[in-house]
Amino acid sequence: MKRILLIVITCISSLDYLQAKEGMWIPTLLEKYNIEEMTQMGFKLTTEDIYSVNHASMKDAVLLFGSGCTGEVISDDGLVITNHHCGFDQIQKHSSVQDDYLQNGFWAMNRSEELTNPGLTVRFLVKMEDITDKIVKRGSDSSNRVAVLDTTKQNYEQIKKSYLLGTNYVAEIKPLFNENQYFIYIYEIFRDIRLVGAPPVSIGKFGGDTDNWMWPRHTGDFSMFRIYADKDNKPAAYSPQNVPYKPKKFFPINTKGYKEGDFTMVFGNPGSTQRYIPSQGIDLIMNQSDPAKIEVRTVKLTLWAQQMRTDPKIRIQYASKYVSASNGWKKWQGEIKGLKRLDLITKKRKEEVEFEKWVSLAPDRQEKYGTVMAEFNHEYELFKPYQLAFDYYTECIQRGSDIFALASKLESLESNADPEKLKKNITSLKEYLVGYFKDYDFSTDKMIWSKLLKIYVAHVEPKFLPEKLIKQIPEIGSERFAIKTYSKSILTDSIKLNALIKNVNQKTISQLQKDPIYAIYKMIRTNYLITIESDYKSTLSTINKTQHNYTAALLEMNSGKRIIADANLTLRISYGKIEGYKPADGLTYNYFTTLKGIFEKANPNILDYTIPEQLRKLYRTKDFGPYTNESGEVPVAFCASNHTTGGNSGSPVLNANGELIGVNFDRCWEGTMSDLVYDPDKCRNIALDIRYALFIIDKFAGAGYLLNEMKLVK
Repeated sequence: MKRILLIVITCISSLDYLQAKEGMWIPTLLEKYNIEEMTQMGFKLTTEDIYSVNHASMKDAVLLFGSGCTGEVISDDGLVITNHHCGFDQIQKHSSVQDDYLQNGFWAMNRSEELTNPGLTVRFLVKMEDITDKIVKRGSDSSNRVAVLDTTKQNYEQIKKSYLLGTNYVAEIKPLFNENQYFIYIYEIFRDIRLVGAPPVSIGKFGGDTDNWMWPRHTGDFSMFRIYADKDNKPAAYSPQNVPYKPKKFFPINTKGYKEGDFTMVFGNPGSTQRYIPSQGIDLIMNQSDPAKIEVRTVKLTLWAQQMRTDPKIRIQYASKYVSASNGWKKWQGEIKGLKRLDLITKKRKEEVEFEKWVSLAPDRQEKYGTVMAEFNHEYELFKPYQLAFDYYTECIQRGSDIFALASKLESLESNADPEKLKKNITSLKEYLVGYFKDYDFSTDKMIWSKLLKIYVAHVEPKFLPEKLIKQIPEIGSERFAIKTYSKSILTDSIKLNALIKNVNQKTISQLQKDPIYAIYKMIRTNYLITIESDYKSTLSTINKTQHNYTAALLEMNSGKRIIADANLTLRISYGKIEGYKPADGLTYNYFTTLKGIFEKANPNILDYTIPEQLRKLYRTKDFGPYTNESGEVPVAFCASNHTTGGNSGSPVLNANGELIGVNFDRCWEGTMSDLVYDPDKCRNIALDIRYALFIIDKFAGAGYLLNEMKLVK
């Protein structure tokens, strides 16, 4: 059967090679669609050097770190570098007031001091393959208009089984082009991952939320881990007998640096983009969904920040939560600005007019795609109120207060018909409660719970609210209401809660159900499932079917052109060049920053801009070692025109020889709308200069022994 996608590279003028490049490209297709362009831009290797199943290649040095970041192997002993913010949760879990690794940093001075991280995994891609033929079944008519997707669990499991036979790998099947193409991804997962080192937040998060998503940037955003394996170099659960993993490939580190215009490539796991959604979808994101989420998180972040300033213990408890919530909050604000600046809704509508003209020129197109735009109009109008209710539920209830998150975990106790399942649920809950109460503060969470519940009832349409909750609206948000409900809940008491879990029976279940917090949570949750979730999912499913047809039409309409697949948290290549940009009229940004800029930003009265004394000393004495640029300055960060998104955090930034020159950690503020539309003039990825990481490891932390296992190219 012919592939559903007939994509051929178009002729590209020599001038086009000089432009910033949009796209996150599939490694197995580089030979067909990208290598000529990459070579013209300066790339000096082959596609086999990037991706190969038959011999070691770059893909074998790139890993999915945890559930949503990228990391890379930089030594023959399984040493991994990723972002500080990717390892932040692990660093925070190891921290206490006595051992504050967030404030002071952490460095293992030998392998026996490396810290274990239960639950943390990394996965390497073994291979990927187009399996569209196994998913899409064609109709019998000659025009092949009828396509049936066999995405049943049974079919997926049969396909996976055929690929995994005789191995200990895992497989995932993921769609591309809105389910018009399918790939299978085979992974090897390692589960013994140990923390090796991390700078203090005053380096790893220098600039904090003030500088987040901004350029120029001076953040040492990196942390280091080590992969351990069994004696046969295979994945294994933690054991003192495990040994450092011997990778198939690790990246050499280039210390010579770069210059403006140099080829650069990012190899990572970008999470999600929506390049093909229609104007109605952009309107929903820009004018409803993003503003609603920003509003809720503004309240939450403000309250957290106030509390974190009052007590070092609270600061540690809420550090990871704050960073996680703040990241999306600021990104959405930049996204709105970028979408408005580019007037994307108007541009999309013009494209849609051209699309409808193209459809009207052929009867078979009219039959297949003639109603697509009308369907979008109708479906998105129906979807808006459900999306709004969904966003407020997600931000206020599901991701709102800690105590509602705990209540959601306790729901599993009510399903006690299966003794074995209940036993597993109880064991899981006991483990969860240890970390939960370590990072929980009664007063802080009570304020968050009260404020967000008040926002929820104020902004969600009454038809989506429980009747009993509506009657309580005048009280919600008051101190009296908080005392009557939150303060009387056993969910705030670790001793009482553990006692309840220890002896689960009908009586204790009844006690839980009568708990004031749990009862409110269950009332909201049950009502959400009935009045919001089912209609939300069904309407979204209808939109997705229309999107599937629309994307199929766009592929047909653009046959003969190179088409970009949206990101889906699988291994991709993006490439561009080292370059600055012009964020506004009369303003030009250089492409790199240095240690000097850190001291220009320094302000002891602003937490985001404090500098550790050891770094001050190194700067005063100019004890920079071999980690300087041609001007004798220590480079800190650089920006380039690689198309990136969430999931690319921690990705290796490579030069034309495949050598590591940086670690990707952010995008510029003016380019945060790049998940929806790419602006070659302003979309820039931001990366840590690897020389700054080496400088911090060696000169600041005194852990230069780690450099001995790296391959440094001078």
